[in-house]
Amino acid sequence: MNAMKKSLWALPCALVVFPWSAQALEFSGYTRNGFGTSVNSSGQQCFQLQGAKSKYRLGNECEQYTELDLRQDLFSLDDGSVLSVEGMAQLYNQYDKTPKYTGDYGFARANQIYAEWSKMPALNGGSFWAGRRFYKRNDIHISDFYYWNQSATGFGLDSVQIGDLKYSYVFSRKDNYDQKPYVNRHDFNVDGFNTNPNGTVQVGVSYIDKPSNNDVEKHSGYSVTVQHKQKEFLGGVNTFALQYGEGPGTGLGYTGDTSLDSSAKNWRVVEFFDWQVTKHFGGQFEIVYEKDKREDGQDQNWLSVGVRPVYALTDTFKLVTELGRDQVEAPGGTRKLTKFTVAPTWSPMGPGFTTRPEFRLYYTYASWNEAAQRSASMVAAGSALSDTGAFGTDLHGSNFGVQVEYWWK
Repeated sequence: MNAMKKSLWALPCALVVFPWSAQALEFSGYTRNGFGTSVNSSGQQCFQLQGAKSKYRLGNECEQYTELDLRQDLFSLDDGSVLSVEGMAQLYNQYDKTPKYTGDYGFARANQIYAEWSKMPALNGGSFWAGRRFYKRNDIHISDFYYWNQSATGFGLDSVQIGDLKYSYVFSRKDNYDQKPYVNRHDFNVDGFNTNPNGTVQVGVSYIDKPSNNDVEKHSGYSVTVQHKQKEFLGGVNTFALQYGEGPGTGLGYTGDTSLDSSAKNWRVVEFFDWQVTKHFGGQFEIVYEKDKREDGQDQNWLSVGVRPVYALTDTFKLVTELGRDQVEAPGGTRKLTKFTVAPTWSPMGPGFTTRPEFRLYYTYASWNEAAQRSASMVAAGSALSDTGAFGTDLHGSNFGVQVEYWWK
């Protein structure tokens, strides 16, 4: 861990030691921190349905989390291209634990560190990069769901302009920290199809090679994503995506289980809408439906519907609410979870939906059914929905607390 902590600060130290232009140094980041508790518990309990790949996050986050990012332009060449380095430190610690960022309750690591040669005339303004990078991460804010995520440890060509379209390619061996085996993966992406006024389509294909490890039967796989973004739609932006994968491609945005063959299939539909109808009224709405097919009969269907409307009573005070419903059809019964949060919020920088920082007081109430409790008791004993958790055999529970969220560039 000492070596890891040293690596987190290696890049910032290098930027201080070398006499590069201060104007070229960019500092950005994100943080959310707070304190919460639950009825019948000394600490806050977070509500997430087994089989659901996300949870509605307002008043339902149980960790202190920070990202600190530094980007430095090193050289500007005569052809206008720029060589840069970027690194990010990631700090995570569960609520009610001493913030040591180590052990079972937290971590500190460098989740990004890469070099980029950008604005290259040879690539028509595109770039070449190599290292560990957050890349083309498509997410839904209210549930923190990264449904299409091409982050990677590898190298790639980004946004190479050919005609009206931009082409990207990434070769990677590992796409997230939790991926155990190294697997060759190829991500192709084409952006810029103008389909209608203010509407564009992006298409991506991911191919996952069959691993060379022969200890267990392994398979190749693929996934395809087609995404449409509509700007200036009812005062905001609408996003609609269709995804399909087979074998390890069933990870849909991640490298999935390489022991799965082509009989394993996954379909997903994503729809979400960000709006700011007036200066004082904004929000986000989402629907996700996923159908996961397995030859062994362990099929699973996941439906998630949620909304977070934000109404600003003044230029600095918002009333934020969030309602989310998750349902998973699986062997053993249909699991159901409904979560509601109300959060009076001080927003000193303005009333917009995405304006930060926000300082929140929140109260969250959740209810679930017996199928959800049975599944949690078997798979995640001691969790909020299980019969050994803080709420026992009850099928409901609540949280309250305070939180600050802030991002900056």
